[in-house]
Amino acid sequence: MLSGIAVVIVVVYIIRLAFLQLMSEDFKASADNNAFYNNVLYPSRGTIYDRTGKMLVYNQPAYDLMVVTNELEGLDTLDFCRTMGMTREAFEQRLDQIRDRNKNPGYSSYTQQVFLTQIPVTEFSVLQEKMFRYNGFYIRRRTVRKYAYPYLAHVLGDVAEVSQAEVDRDDYYQSGDYIGKQGVERSYEQDLRGVKGVEVLLRDARGRIQGHYKNGARDRKLVPGKDLILSIDLDLQALGERLMEGKLGAIVAIEPKTGEVLCMVSSPTYDPRLLEGKERGKKMIEMGKDPLKPLLNRAVMGTYPPGSTFKTSQALTFLQEGIITPQTAYPCSRGFRLGGFKMGCHGHPAPLPLIPAIATSCNGYFGWGLYHMLNNRTKYKTIQDALTTWKDYMVSMGFGYKLGIDLPSELRGLIPNAPYYDKAHFDKKNNRPNWNALSVISISIGQGEVLLTPLQIANLGATIANRGYYITPHVVKEVKGGSLADSLLVKHKTLVDSTYYEYVVEGMRKAVLGGTCKGANNPWFETCGKTGTAQNPHGQDHSAFMGFAPKDDPKIAICVYVENGKWGATFGVPIGALMMEQYINGHLSPASEAKATAFQNRHIAYGNRK
Repeated sequence: MLSGIAVVIVVVYIIRLAFLQLMSEDFKASADNNAFYNNVLYPSRGTIYDRTGKMLVYNQPAYDLMVVTNELEGLDTLDFCRTMGMTREAFEQRLDQIRDRNKNPGYSSYTQQVFLTQIPVTEFSVLQEKMFRYNGFYIRRRTVRKYAYPYLAHVLGDVAEVSQAEVDRDDYYQSGDYIGKQGVERSYEQDLRGVKGVEVLLRDARGRIQGHYKNGARDRKLVPGKDLILSIDLDLQALGERLMEGKLGAIVAIEPKTGEVLCMVSSPTYDPRLLEGKERGKKMIEMGKDPLKPLLNRAVMGTYPPGSTFKTSQALTFLQEGIITPQTAYPCSRGFRLGGFKMGCHGHPAPLPLIPAIATSCNGYFGWGLYHMLNNRTKYKTIQDALTTWKDYMVSMGFGYKLGIDLPSELRGLIPNAPYYDKAHFDKKNNRPNWNALSVISISIGQGEVLLTPLQIANLGATIANRGYYITPHVVKEVKGGSLADSLLVKHKTLVDSTYYEYVVEGMRKAVLGGTCKGANNPWFETCGKTGTAQNPHGQDHSAFMGFAPKDDPKIAICVYVENGKWGATFGVPIGALMMEQYINGHLSPASEAKATAFQNRHIAYGNRK
């Protein structure tokens, strides 16, 4: 009996000893920590430039103070607190936060934990002289992001400490590391961050560094982050942000031949330098409470009715499907009228064929075009079939789905399909859908359920400029030492023959010469444009403009969208004209500069929006 108990006790001790020696990570960490010190080397983050070589984002040295709580024995706490300018209570509170596994799940008393981040150089110089006194504390040399200009906040994004969720998702990161949170800082994180290095250093029994383990054989060199060259033209961006002061909306400009985004303005915006350093969290909370939502990138996240800019896509669809020819004329008695139904329009000569219908932005013309398409039973068996065909054309033009720009949080907008209307207009009494062409006629003029982002509207301009194709829009022109994703270089062809685009181009040119866009005409180059006045049930109509220039060698396609700006010609056209002049000519004429100042000071009262 006693011998059996003795055997059991011996076996238990053997098992426990084996567990401690072979399995326990705590003891392994303790042993490694006593013998080795892994000095993590942080690479410099890639620099970001605009398309002309202007440096937009760069790095500045910073220092973090790290602590290994298991090594704090003998620390002169009062001297440490005096040096760091903190109270004893604040010191103890910070250690408690570090040791709290609920707040710091990755805590280990044997590994370095972040005590303070981004110590100013003035404080660091004093601290460095005394570091030999402070057992358990270590300096980690880092860099912090600096933004050279007050522009491009939504495109550039910012950098901040990783969350625990981000640490769990990617074992590259550990608590206290920095990561891109928004904009290209986020979408190009893996290119920008580089690769950490490690120095494996030997320590003696007192924890003093004795040199590299095996003369550095186990060290790993750091790899600096890759630099980015954006497709953005900073001067154009600066003008756009200036023109949108005091307004809500967006401007997006694209180089048609490449899909490169030349500017992306979302208004209101903010100075990206506000999110540098320790004040980031406070500033984010303040802006998050602002009813005008400055953190929202309206260029890719704002979904709006495109208004009459959308009529160009309708003309192309009707031409390709044989619903109209360029000579087809439709009546317009201040709108589309059928029986007791009316969809209004402004006064202009009628009936009109296609090109003048585009130039004058005739609602009646495009209403009749969709009406005849949806009711064509020779070509389509049902109205659902007709609308599905219509939807397929819209999708091929880049609507209804994300375009795939290299920025986070892009929204898809809305292109309604047949199931959408079958559900919205379902007759429960007769157990069947009950809708017709008049139920949805407003989609022909970019109203109703149709929603697009300013990026999608600008991309429509680029597609027309290219006579039938677009390249995936992207804000990064080049990754130094790397390459752009293949998806950003794809050429997307629409379902419409290039021949039909010439008629739409001519209509847009006529709109500038004497139609709704005549405010965009200039003596330097041929501009093509289309206005949009989008009805807004919550207040004043929205002002939109979509265009490109020059007509036969397009270098820029643009969308301007101003919330509650009333007519397309009120804000959209003149702002778009100034932006195209700046990019193509490289400057504004004195008269245009005066106009730019006037629009900069022309604010719209939005009140206290929710």
